[in-house]
Amino acid sequence: MENPELLTASYDYDFDESLIAKRPASPRDHSRLLVYHEETGVIEHRIFKELPELLNSGDQIVFNQSKVYPCRLLAQKSSGGKAELFLLSLESKSSQYPVMIRSNGKKHIGDKYLLGEFEFEIVSKGEEGVFWGRFSIDDSKLLDILENQGQVPIPPYIREGRADEKDKSDYQTIYAKESGSVAAPTAGLHFTSKVFSHLEQKGIDKAFVTLHVGMGTFKPVQTENILEHQMHSEIYQVDQENLEKIKTAKRRIAVGTTSLRVLESIYDNGDFSKSAGETNIFLYPGVEVKSISGLLTNFHLPKSTLLMLVSSLIGREKTLELYKIAVAHKYRFYSYGDAMLILRKS
Repeated sequence: MENPELLTASYDYDFDESLIAKRPASPRDHSRLLVYHEETGVIEHRIFKELPELLNSGDQIVFNQSKVYPCRLLAQKSSGGKAELFLLSLESKSSQYPVMIRSNGKKHIGDKYLLGEFEFEIVSKGEEGVFWGRFSIDDSKLLDILENQGQVPIPPYIREGRADEKDKSDYQTIYAKESGSVAAPTAGLHFTSKVFSHLEQKGIDKAFVTLHVGMGTFKPVQTENILEHQMHSEIYQVDQENLEKIKTAKRRIAVGTTSLRVLESIYDNGDFSKSAGETNIFLYPGVEVKSISGLLTNFHLPKSTLLMLVSSLIGREKTLELYKIAVAHKYRFYSYGDAMLILRKS
């Protein structure tokens, strides 16, 4: 009999779709916080702004400072039909960029898409529906164009992916610094300057890493056995100052799954020696997580690699038990939803 921990179907759970948050809490630090103390088994229901009360002086919180860029572009095919371009990365190869294109009809090399005063031309076909092509502007101007014309890439389960002006600030952490993500590191959305101030007053340290979230974060697990799932790869970077901070911390609390993936990728038996690279690390029950004492995270989709990551910390059964409690207490789910804080055994 197959180990249930390795079966994708074992990471399913029931919940009411009305619990999917369509907008964040206002103010954002008034979201709810389910706290699980692994040492004692105690579960608390708190408000996010109370987070500093739950941590100790000398603890370190590690944030992902990647910034979401407006990567959804409305375009017109040179033949006249409407199209939508989704720019997957700001990293180009020979001035070619990877995009996904939503439009009627087949796409061909040489097809052009009009975007106001400039255009995008398909140069080659990649894998899994990705096309590579060139924009008719200097690479240096691309980010400015996106800021002016692009739309925020909110997930399809939020208002069918239709972003508005409010999402430009709502779907961005207050400490976001380096553009490169197509999805927000959502556990960080709950933080406000007031919470930061209270953390500082309590002597809780902050450290920052950068991991640019790619489209792979939305890739569903389609294999029966989770070990057959091909994990996506993402670029990360940690500057020397933050690397030193992380190395000397007594107790690290990762804000979100992306921060944890960076910390585990650079852990190196506690040496934290690697400052940049690509990671396709896959955390699931049976993989020992060594870099953190706690995780702050939102509530994730059933059967997702993110839910498996949470299960790698406290086990699948406990994770699903906490999700059941969250559903019963009507916590709000997914990107704009509430948060969970897991404090591990020391």
